[in-house]
Amino acid sequence: MTKRNEVNEDMRLFALNRVFGSAPWLKSSEKKRHKVKVFKSGNSLAVRIPAGTKLVAGTEMELIIEDGQFLSYEPANRPKRKFNIAKVAGSATGLQLIAPEDRLFEDRTLLVGKADGDDGA
Repeated sequence: MTKRNEVNEDMRLFALNRVFGSAPWLKSSEKKRHKVKVFKSGNSLAVRIPAGTKLVAGTEMELIIEDGQFLSYEPANRPKRKFNIAKVAGSATGLQLIAPEDRLFEDRTLLVGKADGDDGA
């Protein structure tokens, strides 16, 4: 990739990050490609994982095979995210319990049939 293409790609990624910054669930995950070779290890096949990854030796992984040829790995037991209640405790000081009479609702009938302005034609 030429220097000009790298700069253009960086500018494109910067613009995308500005757009998706407030909606991180829309942002695509970063993918890096490594060329690896499958080799025989005992009665199994094996792949060496490059040292540049964030994986730790001994991590149990789950192998996913799509259409018999596409492989992907993910941790078998992902650590659960913990919510730190201490960070928000006491931040909503003006809250009060709902009074029992405010918990009662009137029954409403469900209207099934024509919509408003529908003449049936």
